[in-house]
Amino acid sequence: MKALSIAATGMAAQQTNVEVIANNVANINTTGFKRARAEFSDLLYQFERVQGVPNQGGENPVPEGARIGLGVRTVGVRNLHIQGALAQTSNPLDLAINGRGWFQITGPNGEALYTRAGAFNKGPNGELVTIDGYGVEPAIVFPADTTGITVNESGEVYAQVASQQDPLLLGQLSLVSFANEAGLEPLGDNLYRETAASGQPLEGIASEDGLGKIHQGYLEGSNVDPVKEITELISAQRAYEMNSKVIQAADEMAGTVSKGIR
Repeated sequence: MKALSIAATGMAAQQTNVEVIANNVANINTTGFKRARAEFSDLLYQFERVQGVPNQGGENPVPEGARIGLGVRTVGVRNLHIQGALAQTSNPLDLAINGRGWFQITGPNGEALYTRAGAFNKGPNGELVTIDGYGVEPAIVFPADTTGITVNESGEVYAQVASQQDPLLLGQLSLVSFANEAGLEPLGDNLYRETAASGQPLEGIASEDGLGKIHQGYLEGSNVDPVKEITELISAQRAYEMNSKVIQAADEMAGTVSKGIR
């Protein structure tokens, strides 16, 4: 019976849906995390009767045919790059982007990576690095006698050093944007990689050309809404149960037929 295989595809799809929801909930407190959503499409249709073809020559065509769908499949897991809430930390090296844009990171193999998690720190030589020790681009190096750090909304980095009274401009942090942020490849560790689907990065200055502002002493939280996730989890659970009921019903129907034959 087709109902068995059709319902099985529905159970597999809802299992994927629950796994995506579970990952969202697990990262509810992850800095800069973007929730994901599983997306599905129906499978091919099997024609029992084709519409638009007359039963006999000279007659009117059949207005409606008979097509039976063969189930559902997962077509993608979309990351929803919606702004998360900003939380104040008072740490001068915590930077949050309010609006569009990504920080540029140099990965372990020298490749360009991107992140929204601005929990930065100083490296052994005073360079600005991520929490995993990857360098932030453009490179910013703090003097050894730095006593204070200021980052304005445009990304200009100033250091108050003991040897002079006026703040010292160390450099300019830039942001990048993508035509299709959903096409970025998530790598874990709050890092993303450019793909052919995302398009090439467009570099610019924060608060200009549609890019967001940089806020010092803040971190962008996860954009996961716990109430929404629980609601979707209940919906996925009910859909899974309904598909299992279809399998049970189809099995009982097949059993009735087999008993009748015996």
